[in-house]
Amino acid sequence: MERTDKAKLIEELSQSIVKAKAAFVTEYQGITAGEMDTFRKDLRESDIEFKVVRNTLANRAIDGTDCAGFKEHIVGPVALVFGFADAALTAKKLVEFAKEQPKLKLRAGVIGDIVLSVDEIKALAELPSKDEMLAKIIGSMNAPASGFVNVLSGVPRALVYTLSAIRESKENAA
Repeated sequence: MERTDKAKLIEELSQSIVKAKAAFVTEYQGITAGEMDTFRKDLRESDIEFKVVRNTLANRAIDGTDCAGFKEHIVGPVALVFGFADAALTAKKLVEFAKEQPKLKLRAGVIGDIVLSVDEIKALAELPSKDEMLAKIIGSMNAPASGFVNVLSGVPRALVYTLSAIRESKENAA
């Protein structure tokens, strides 16, 4: 690889690190090419990028970012995973694939400048996605209004039931 190609790759990695909501380091050794292609396709659909790069290039790319604590985990054959949409979704995809494919090992993650351990990544994966959380918040905000509408409609409903009962009693009496 020529020097200009390396510089371009380092710049692309730096931009991915800065742009990503979350980044992760994984070991991938022993996973077949077919399994990896299927996994990458699944990740791309969720706006997640899986990159296998040389460690020296990855370390140079990290130098210009807030992820300095991330460097110590880039040792041996590793891949970098960048989640651009949702950090919890990225962690969830990685943890799910690691359960299916035990050869994929999580090493560390980073959100902003906070380095995450493997246990913290697994805890992040258990969180609901951003869309699920927004739906829960909207449901919670909607609940008081729904309750208020039910209370207001209760009085006319009771009046209708009462009038209906009076009508039935007069029809039965006649």
